Amino acid sequence: MSNEAAAKGLERTQNRSKLRTTVQIGMLGAVSAVLMLLSFPVPFLVPPFVKMDFSELPVLIGAFAMGPVAGVFIELIKNLLNLVLNGSTTGGIGELSNFVIGCAFVVPAGLIYRRNKTKKSALIGMGCGTVFMAALGCLSNAFVMFPLYSTVMGIPMEQFVAMGTAINSAVDNLFTFIILCMAPFNLMKGIVISLITFLLYKRLRVLLKGE
Repeated sequence: MSNEAAAKGLERTQNRSKLRTTVQIGMLGAVSAVLMLLSFPVPFLVPPFVKMDFSELPVLIGAFAMGPVAGVFIELIKNLLNLVLNGSTTGGIGELSNFVIGCAFVVPAGLIYRRNKTKKSALIGMGCGTVFMAALGCLSNAFVMFPLYSTVMGIPMEQFVAMGTAINSAVDNLFTFIILCMAPFNLMKGIVISLITFLLYKRLRVLLKGE
C-alpha cells in the first residue's frame, strides 16, 4: 500500500470517527432533553420552581465516553432542545443555570475519568463533580442567577427567601436559602446521578472504554 493510499485510508477512518462522535453527541443530547421534560419537584428540600430530573445521566455518560468537551456540547444541545420543546418560564435563565451547573458536574468527572479509565477513577470523578457542582451552584445562584431572575421576572429577592423559609425555618436571607436549600439539592442530584451511573457501569463498559 502506497503512502498516499494509507493517508486516504486514515482520513476516511478519522472522518467516520468524527461523524460517529457527532451523531452520538446529538443522540445523547436528545435523550437528555426528553429526560429533562420528566422533571419533578422536591418539596421537602427546595421550592417548587426548582425541579429534579435525570437529564445529566446521558451527559455524564457522554463525557465519560467521548471526553469533557463532548459533555459540554451534549449539555448545550439538551438545553437548546428543551427551549424548543418545552419553552421557558424563566426567560431562559433556568436553562442557563442548568447548563452552567451541569457542566460543573460533568466536566470535572470527564477530565478525571479520561486520565485513567477505571471504575475507581469514575467514582472519584463523579465525587469531585458533585462537590464542584454544589460549590459553583452556590456562587452562581448568589451572584448571578437569582439576582438576574429577580430583575428579569420582577420577583423581589425576599420572595425567594420566603419560599425557603416555608421549607426550612432557619432560612432568613438569600445566603441561608442557597446554603440550606440549593446546595443540598445539588449535592443530592449529583449523588443520585452518580449512583445510577455506577450501577450501570458494567453494562456501559464497552461504550466507556474502561477497565
